[in-house]
Amino acid sequence: HGMPIEHQLFKEMKKTKHDMDQVKFRKLAHEFAMRFVSIQREEFKRLAIFGEWANPYLTLDPAYEKEVVKAFNKLAKDGFIYRGLKPINWCARCETALAEAEVEYENHVSPSVYVKFVLKPLAPHPCGAGSAFLVWTTTPWTLISNVAIAVHPDLNYIIFKTDGGEELILAEDLLETLQKKIKLRGKVIKKIKGKELEGMVTRHPFLGRDSKVVLADYVSNQDGTGCVHIAPGHGQEDYEVGLKYNLPVIMPVDDKGRFLKSKDCEVPDPIVGKNVFDANELVLKILSDKRSLLLAEKTEHSYPHCWRCHQPLLFRATRQWFVGVDRNNLRTKTLNEIKRVGWVPEIGQKRISSMIEMRPDWCLSRQRYWGVPIPVVYCSSCDCEIIDDRVMKKIEELFGRSGSDAWFIESPSSLLPDGFKCPKCGSREFKKETDILDVWFESGASHQGVLKIREDLAFPVDLYLEGSDQHRGWFQSSLLIGMGVVGRAPFKNVLTHGFVVDGEGKKMSKSAGNVIAPQEIITKKGADVLRLWASSSSYFDDVKISEEILERTVEAYRKFRNTAKFILGNINDFDHEKHAVKYKDMLEIDRWALSRVNTVLRDVTSAFESFAYHEVTSSIYRFCIVDMSSFYLDILKDRLYTFAKNSIARRSAQTALYKILDILVRELAPLIPFTAEEIWGYFNGRDSVHLADWPKVDSSLIDPGLENSWAKLLKLREEVLKAIEERRIAKLIGSPLESKIKLYIKEDLEYNFLAKHLDDLPALFIVSQVELERAKERIIEVAPADGRKCVRCWNWNTFVGSDKTHPSLCQRCLNVVEERI
Repeated sequence: HGMPIEHQLFKEMKKTKHDMDQVKFRKLAHEFAMRFVSIQREEFKRLAIFGEWANPYLTLDPAYEKEVVKAFNKLAKDGFIYRGLKPINWCARCETALAEAEVEYENHVSPSVYVKFVLKPLAPHPCGAGSAFLVWTTTPWTLISNVAIAVHPDLNYIIFKTDGGEELILAEDLLETLQKKIKLRGKVIKKIKGKELEGMVTRHPFLGRDSKVVLADYVSNQDGTGCVHIAPGHGQEDYEVGLKYNLPVIMPVDDKGRFLKSKDCEVPDPIVGKNVFDANELVLKILSDKRSLLLAEKTEHSYPHCWRCHQPLLFRATRQWFVGVDRNNLRTKTLNEIKRVGWVPEIGQKRISSMIEMRPDWCLSRQRYWGVPIPVVYCSSCDCEIIDDRVMKKIEELFGRSGSDAWFIESPSSLLPDGFKCPKCGSREFKKETDILDVWFESGASHQGVLKIREDLAFPVDLYLEGSDQHRGWFQSSLLIGMGVVGRAPFKNVLTHGFVVDGEGKKMSKSAGNVIAPQEIITKKGADVLRLWASSSSYFDDVKISEEILERTVEAYRKFRNTAKFILGNINDFDHEKHAVKYKDMLEIDRWALSRVNTVLRDVTSAFESFAYHEVTSSIYRFCIVDMSSFYLDILKDRLYTFAKNSIARRSAQTALYKILDILVRELAPLIPFTAEEIWGYFNGRDSVHLADWPKVDSSLIDPGLENSWAKLLKLREEVLKAIEERRIAKLIGSPLESKIKLYIKEDLEYNFLAKHLDDLPALFIVSQVELERAKERIIEVAPADGRKCVRCWNWNTFVGSDKTHPSLCQRCLNVVEERI
């Protein structure tokens, strides 16, 4: 449901809602929606997103619509919902009311005008005869509905007499600014407190109407004149002042945003039929002709626009349905409930709290076609709304049985019990509401339309997630409905993410030519690369994407894939049931690897549970690059390729690799599901990796002492590799295996530590020999290796040449070969 579909269909048909039968249009809209449901379903599948694709929840399903109506009825019955006349955001192009969640603020150029309202010579007052209030506004067209001028009770006001003899009333704090802007010349002849001005009466500058002076705390001394034009039909604050002073609500503007003749409001003939924004210039001309205009200029400011058609909105008083956010303490209860919810990132709590604190009543009604109708019947005689359990139940059953289209087909009498009379006037004639519900009410009721009717789901859910704009949209509507219907939030946690922007951080648009479509990425690079880009990005802010960024993601993806590929290739002859080496018999470096993979698993699990997906990806990436590819897998090659097939050393390495991959593939499954499934097929061959349990951290294998020891060795390794590289660049050696490392160590602690690991050092440095000596100075020396090169393992050894049968082999390789023979 909603405006996007309605807007697109009318655009394709080149028609408006006035040109088409509502029932016929709703059928076309249903077909349109279902066509795109199928398209989106396939796109989601291609992205490897899990879902009940054969059983999705759709807000147009009768069962769902029934729950939406039940939620409305419950709120109405409990007094949260009411119908009233008040100013709301109105889109003249879409011809409908809008809620705050559907308003976007964009820059807009408006007239900025300073207008005189001359005091009427009635009862005595502290101002001189003929004094005028200087009023500032950026919506001259709303002056036609003006009924009052607001001043702040505690501000200091002055009467400023110009050199031309005019006496102007304005805020003292703004005099200097206005003197520069309007070129006022003259002097202050009197000072008055704002509250002393209350009750004065002025003449409307061009209509035969009085304009009363009232008090309002929101009047500012930061801009304007300190005198605010009040039109209760065109602004929320104006409306509230109007309620306090019992001011009339004048509304001479129709649904299309045009001025109409009205018995309640005198509209100048040149303005009748004009769009309100087009009327601005005409109003300025009239003001000028009446000598009531002191200054007119242009100002650019943030102004509300329609989220769908992007046209500027107007505030327009109309009769609508609202959720009263202060009824039954709904606002206060909601603010307290927000504190019980987990917000990711934490700033989300502050953001939605401030929105709830400041929000007006929620306007529910929309003057459109495609949506769930507001399920209310009125008395045709007295316009009384029928809020009756029997009527509500009958409407709910109708929607559940036949869907919401039935509302536009069935007669009002069929919705009522036999013999039903208006409880107010006794009439038997009724009419149906023609407006539909705000689609945010529909989506906000999903916890009722989904959780309530599906036995496998529970209320509340663990997580709601969406873009950061949904603090004023889905999150807020879900929260308010949940609080009103159930008395609590429908979610335990809420996660918000930024939006995708281009590589320079600019918003994507077709006109800018910087759009990168997901389908293109999937076709060129695969869905897993797109998912990996998403998971590696910090979603707290807007997320950049470009070809360069995607290429870096491709490189990261290859590292994951190559790590798995290496391990799979080297455990091909390994049967875990037969060949696994017990932990106590494994080589120390392999125990280190098992400690590292479980430490990383602990961190990854924690990051997943706190929704820090970029930390998940970076932890796995560092493990694959730093721990595995750059070190562990590199030094394993000699053991895996040259040691005896069933030797403890080789099987120890394979045991570690098997356990590492068993954890790694399941860690990768949520990130790159297609690749993880492929890896799992070669590794396990049973079922699917996505049916496997999440790996459990084996705390008994995490050895901080061991990891610290090897961290020291890895630091030494960096020093040694640097020294080897310098010799290689100088062409003193070729391969590192041609080297012998001499370690001259001064400190006893380091010497004893290295002596303990001396047998591990050649493999660690990937050299043929390592010698350790005490010395007065710490030196790392790279020397030519002793002996000759073994043709099988490429290590240099003094044994090579000793055996007459196999003179080109070292002792270790000779033993392996003879064992095979």
